[in-house]
Amino acid sequence: MQRIYDAQNELSAATHLTSRLLKEYDKQRFPLGGDDEVMSSTLQQFAKVIDELSSCHAVLSTQLADAMMFPVTQFKERDLKEILTLKEVFQIASNDHDTAINRYSRLSKRRDNEKLRAEAVEDVYTSRKKQHQTMMHYFCSLNTLQYKKKTALLEPLLGYMQAQISFFKLGSENLTQQWEDFLGTIGTSVQNVRREMEEEVGQMQQTIQDMERSCDPLYAPCDPDPAHSPVCRNLTRKQGYLYIRNKTGLVSSSWERQYFFTQGGNLMQQGRGEVAGGLVTDLDNCSVMAVDCDDRRFCFQVTSFDGKKVVTLQSESRKDCEEWIATINNISKRIYLSENAEELAARVNQSALEAVTPSPSFQQRHESMRPSSKGRVGRASSISSVGSEPSPALSVLSLDALVAPDTPIQFDIISPVSEENSGQNKTAAQSGRRSNPFGESGDSTSEDSEDSILHQLFIVRFLGSMEVKTAESADVISETMRQIMAARAIHNIFRMTESHLLVTCDCLKLIDPQTQVTRLRFPLSSVVQCLSHQDNKRLFGFVLQSAGGRGDSRAVCYIFESNNEGEKICDSIGLAKQIAFHSDMDRKAVEKRKEQDKAKEKQQEELSKQRQIEKDLEEQSRLIAASSRPANPPTSDGQFLVLSNSQSEDSDAGEEGKKKGESEA
Repeated sequence: MQRIYDAQNELSAATHLTSRLLKEYDKQRFPLGGDDEVMSSTLQQFAKVIDELSSCHAVLSTQLADAMMFPVTQFKERDLKEILTLKEVFQIASNDHDTAINRYSRLSKRRDNEKLRAEAVEDVYTSRKKQHQTMMHYFCSLNTLQYKKKTALLEPLLGYMQAQISFFKLGSENLTQQWEDFLGTIGTSVQNVRREMEEEVGQMQQTIQDMERSCDPLYAPCDPDPAHSPVCRNLTRKQGYLYIRNKTGLVSSSWERQYFFTQGGNLMQQGRGEVAGGLVTDLDNCSVMAVDCDDRRFCFQVTSFDGKKVVTLQSESRKDCEEWIATINNISKRIYLSENAEELAARVNQSALEAVTPSPSFQQRHESMRPSSKGRVGRASSISSVGSEPSPALSVLSLDALVAPDTPIQFDIISPVSEENSGQNKTAAQSGRRSNPFGESGDSTSEDSEDSILHQLFIVRFLGSMEVKTAESADVISETMRQIMAARAIHNIFRMTESHLLVTCDCLKLIDPQTQVTRLRFPLSSVVQCLSHQDNKRLFGFVLQSAGGRGDSRAVCYIFESNNEGEKICDSIGLAKQIAFHSDMDRKAVEKRKEQDKAKEKQQEELSKQRQIEKDLEEQSRLIAASSRPANPPTSDGQFLVLSNSQSEDSDAGEEGKKKGESEA
């Protein structure tokens, strides 16, 4: 019964664990498994059914514990222990009785001692009585145990059967007709899956046989017919086994066969038995070329961007070697970042082939690269778009109206030397101050940007710049991107100058990340428009309108590459222009308010001066009138008029002023 109870507990726990694992099956990620909603819903239904069965098993375990195990345990631990205890007590009483009888039997017949005899009689009496009482209780318990043994056997069996009947009733109530239909449907589905598996196995066997017949020439390391399998130069991903050269000494080296694959812009390798691959080198802006090794054939060499790491690899055939070189070359151009990477790689390689063919002029080569006007599809798939379609404005405004075909492209950052800079250099030379011959700004520009509200720094790489015909068109930046990217692909220019672009409310600065020297400074007022690429968010550019030396203006478009921050940089430049516009409006409003305040102050000063002049004239006229009046004239009654003290003082002051005026005159 203990084994039955333990097995039932284990079954209940295992059933509950099965239900829980079925519920968590959707969270598993299998390498070859796909998302199957039907399978997931079916497993959830099974988990629900098994969860109900687990509840039934748990109820059965509880009933077995109460109805089966409790009576057996009670009989074993209470009744049997009571019998064993009484048996020990009876044995002790019997031993005491034997000891008392032996003592009583050894009493001497010659020396009769009443006291000893009385004690022996008392011991016999006490031990015999105790033995008799213990014996009666022990015999009574033995007789009772016969009945308890029957109940201890029948009650657990009865409880076990009742628990099983209750379990089956509960299962029949839960597993209704609905679950029976569900199980029947699942059985049919299992048969269908088996049938599909057999069909799939048959198709795979047939496919394997066909491939074995057709791929027999591919088992050779080199293709005897190169025209049968041409080199594919449009790949942006490749994998396969290569030999890598490892240096074991100063002049000695060893070759090791590893599995290589490209992942994004990285070259990875993975040895046998390894779980994941490891990084070999970064392929962005790297250089790759075929090399001639003394001891090996079909070797090529990959050099990192900074030239610090060189990896020498060997392929099995010349075709495989050329495909690896073409793939790494496409990755180094970052073609894999576009949506249709293989189509773009095909267009770039086609453009490179057209570029190396002899042509009369760059103008004709540009005309051959330009999409024809027969269909819009050819234009959209051209490399000029670099992943974006031309806008409808190009149908009205031709591409030549935006950028001239023979316009030179500048691929490196060269600070332009203007007349203003030359004038500043002359002034600096006259004042004894050293000037920067490279046109790089010093502390003066940094002081201008310290008061700016906006300070945002971005990591950018300069792709190129060229002069454009118009700065107002919305498609001039896209067309400039097209021409610069096409020129880079044609001339195999992969290196880019990395800088820090500082966006402020006054200007845009290109700062050297190592020396922190400003390479270029673009006034924000000269930036006409800024735009990021429609598909490749890493590319962005802006048009700079600057005044020429003879009064005419020239527009230059600058193209950069960022770390997926093209839109953010354009938004930052737009925000800087808005802040500069509002600050300019606020400055003009403040200046206008100051002019109005100055005009009011000037008007108040003139008004106060006029009032002072009027007051002085009035005072002078009063003094003159007081001085011209006769002193104490007689009245009609023959009396004299007596002046007040103030009038006399005024008259005296008037006479003194008159005398003073005459003396000054």
